[in-house]
Amino acid sequence: MREDTVTEIRAHAAAVFPMESCGLVVVRKGKERYWPCRNLATGSEQFHLHHEDYAAAEEQGDIVRIVHSHPNIAPVPSQADLVGCDASGLPWVIVNWPTGAIHEFQPSGYVAPLVGRVFSHGVLDCYTLIRDYYQRELQITIPDFERRDDWWKTEQNLYRDNFAAAGFVRIEESALRTHDVILMQLSSDKTNHGAVYLGDGKILHHPMNRLSGREMFGGFWQNIATVYLHHKDVP
Repeated sequence: MREDTVTEIRAHAAAVFPMESCGLVVVRKGKERYWPCRNLATGSEQFHLHHEDYAAAEEQGDIVRIVHSHPNIAPVPSQADLVGCDASGLPWVIVNWPTGAIHEFQPSGYVAPLVGRVFSHGVLDCYTLIRDYYQRELQITIPDFERRDDWWKTEQNLYRDNFAAAGFVRIEESALRTHDVILMQLSSDKTNHGAVYLGDGKILHHPMNRLSGREMFGGFWQNIATVYLHHKDVP
């Protein structure tokens, strides 16, 4: 990147600190520029590029890099960064602020593990885990659905609104079997958490602020379960 582009990236990171900055590097008629974007994420350690800003940048030229900052931590890609980079198909740039250190990396074919992934809403969350499990274990593609960071505080009801479109049908708890999905109401007035039933009384899930993992389905988790689902393509 040009030095003036790097200077603009650092200036944006400084302007929104301690929140994460995000933006794009755009090339038009052979000239490179940094295009700052709004961050729709509500957390201080994540970013979600505003779709209107992305579209506006596309109208200006070719997007060649995706940029965001890591406030107060090293510019080392997180699991979510690696996943996002691969999904975008573009090089990513991370800037640390306040040091200004820059790190650039390329799509690498990274695949986040099912167990031990770090939570990042919309990238590595409970719904993403269900989708990844079905794709890897059953070769069934579950649609992704647009969701804001705090959708459970809005009119959106991610799981209940979309489970039928994703190929799931409701079942009774007594019919629960391996690969089925359990929906739960976790510290919310909406069904906002999902898990995959692994059989033998165990679930695979990814609660917020925890690593993904396997747990016994009983006690607290069973008490907050609201809906049991079976996918039509699972034998």
